[in-house]
Amino acid sequence: MRTTPRGLDRLIVEFDRGLRALAGTASATREIPGSGLSEAKLQEKQRRHAAGLMRVNHTGEICAQALYSGQLLTARNDATRRVLEIAGEEEAEHLAWTAARVESLGEHVSVFNPLFYAGAFIIGAISGAVGDRWSLGFLVETERQVEAHLDGHLRSLPAKDQKSRAVVERMKQDEARHASSAAKHGAAELPGPLKRVMKLAARAMTFTTYRI
Repeated sequence: MRTTPRGLDRLIVEFDRGLRALAGTASATREIPGSGLSEAKLQEKQRRHAAGLMRVNHTGEICAQALYSGQLLTARNDATRRVLEIAGEEEAEHLAWTAARVESLGEHVSVFNPLFYAGAFIIGAISGAVGDRWSLGFLVETERQVEAHLDGHLRSLPAKDQKSRAVVERMKQDEARHASSAAKHGAAELPGPLKRVMKLAARAMTFTTYRI
């Protein structure tokens, strides 16, 4: 009997992960944070602002799924792969949580998601191909930047929107744990110029997806 090459198996798995992420079929085993809270009565401007921020967070999770898929495709050892898999599973939950929150606020997710997914997947595959230490270093820096980004959202979200705040707070806790885990497994420190490029790319994503 002929067997499918291991690399092709991984490619098929990651392709399927991408389709599910973009199709909005991600599911969560953990309850959506804040699900027991009442929906706040927001002014129209507040509602649009909260929805814009949660749309940004949703696209960020689309990028996280793509990044981890690319890294898993090119990871070289099982320990690195396991770190990426655990983080990816929780990021998939974040994807489901943010999608549900955007919908609850009466808005849609970003039309640019396929474009951002493709870009993040390529970056993830390249970082993994360079080496596991650098792949994990990229994960650490990504999660640190996301954690700072979520801090900003907590300051910006309407105070009454406790449901959105609960989702963002739980995501922030998870991102910090992902960064800590990657660091413990030997992540390399990324060069300063690369960190700045990552911040610029994140700003471009935030600017577009907040609005569209």
